[in-house]
Order: sequence, then structure tokens, then C-alpha cells
Amino acid sequence: MSWDPLPSTFEKARRKEAYRRFAGLVIGKPKPELPELDDIKSRIRLFDQTYVGLRPIPVARIAGTAGRRTDFTKSWLPARPEVRDRWVRLEKAFPEGGFPPIVAYEFNGSYYVVDGHHRVALAKQKKIDFIDAEITQLRAPYPIPENADIGKLITAEQENLFFSESGLERARPEARIKFSLSRGYVELLEIVKIHGYHLMRERDEVLSPEEISGDWYDRVYMPAVSAIRDEGLTKIFTVTEADAFLYIWQRRRAIFPERGGMTLEDTVRTVSAEKGGGLGPKARRAARRLRPPQSEDA
Repeated sequence: MSWDPLPSTFEKARRKEAYRRFAGLVIGKPKPELPELDDIKSRIRLFDQTYVGLRPIPVARIAGTAGRRTDFTKSWLPARPEVRDRWVRLEKAFPEGGFPPIVAYEFNGSYYVVDGHHRVALAKQKKIDFIDAEITQLRAPYPIPENADIGKLITAEQENLFFSESGLERARPEARIKFSLSRGYVELLEIVKIHGYHLMRERDEVLSPEEISGDWYDRVYMPAVSAIRDEGLTKIFTVTEADAFLYIWQRRRAIFPERGGMTLEDTVRTVSAEKGGGLGPKARRAARRLRPPQSEDA
């Protein structure tokens, strides 16, 4: 019977992955896949790219892959038994760590591995703090929240598209409109376009996107937001001012036939006064739909 003085950590890692997979099946959660850089690049179409060179990087900041999603889980545990041979060979060749440099992209403070997935997985198992890497840095054309997940990247992309396509970034560069969910920006852009249609009919002239969005911001959005603040609706809804604005817009549209030409400010006061100053059951359910789902790490 042979005795291996350096038993591999592979079996321990596979057991850990099996336990997590089983727990996921029990509670109905899908297997957590390793984040893929292509998912981000498909959302953010333009990147600047700079070769940084060789440097040590924190293993804890290695977030995903640039092409090997199926070999490892989100926690860098082996997802397939075929990973074992390469894992064991590397572990025996570098028992103290000190692996050859990996190749990775850096984006927004996180790293995505091009070459060296097994080295990263072993470094995670051995609790090694730093690993050498050849880094190419990617930069988005607009600000992204640090360490943003895919959902936040989609929201940032939609925010950028709204401000660009509506012309608001040029008309009111100081404007800040934040939604909890990315679809809010899509709906808001339609609202601005509708405002532009009516404004051009009213003035009988063609207007630029900047003129339309500036007028909408000054005469529609900000007065409604001021009323929302006065009535404290963001505290009742537990959402952002933009979320509350969109709900008020939808609410006015729903009650318009019976109330006539209500302003958004009147609608804010109507919603605030419902059920003695609190939201009624239907309004509370609608407000809850505006809230973002809780993340796994919350």
C-alpha cells in the first residue's frame, strides 16, 4: 500500500462542492456558476484596454473567468472530476504555492482569469493571499459601481443609455436619477419621448432632445419629486425617488379617467392620503414590486 506524504486537496474540495450542490437542490437554488467576463462585455459594449504587466494580485479579488465557466463553481471549487489530474500535478509541483503567473483581465477592481484557473482554485483552497499575474486592464466608457455584479452592470448600462439618448446628460448634467431596477430607465425614456411629442405639438416646432428632456426635467420630474419628498413617500415605499416617481406616473394613469386631468403633484398627495395617510393594500403591493430582490449576500 503506497503512502502519499502530500495528499491532494482535490477530494476535500469536491466533497465541499457536492455538499453545496446538495444544499442548493434542497432549497431550490441553482448551482452558482463562475462569473464570465463575456457576460459583462456583452452589456458594456465599448472598452479601453491597457496592458499593465506582471504584478501580485489579491486572490480574494479574483471574481471569475474569461472562458472556462464549466470547470469551476463560483467559489472556485472543482465542478467536474476531469479537473483532478491537472489539479494534482500542480499541487505536487508547487506544494508551497509560488505558482507561475496566471493571465487575467482586471475590470472595475476584480480579476477574470484567462489562463491559470487551476492555480487560482488551489490558491483559494490553500488560503494563499496573493498570486502573480500578467494583467490587462479593461475600462468602461462610463462609471461603474466598484465590484458590481451583473445586475448592477445592467442597471448602470441602462442609466447611461437613458441619459445619453434622452439628451438629459447634456441638458441637465447635474441631474441624478437612480432606479432600483434597470427596467425603470426604459420606461422613463418612453415618458420623456411622450413629453417631447406633446411639447412639439404645443409649440408647433421641432425641438432637440436636449430641449425636450430639459423641459421634462424642470416641469415634470422635479416638481413631482419635490412633492414626493414633502409627503415622505420614499420612506413609505422604501425605494428611490425615481422608483416613487414612476409609481406615481403609473398611478395617475390608472385613476385619470375618474379624476380628470390630475397633476403628478395631486397624485402624490392622493397616494399619501390613501387609508388615512398610509398606503392601502393594493398600493403597498405595487410599491413592493418596485423594490429590488434581496441578493444572496445581503
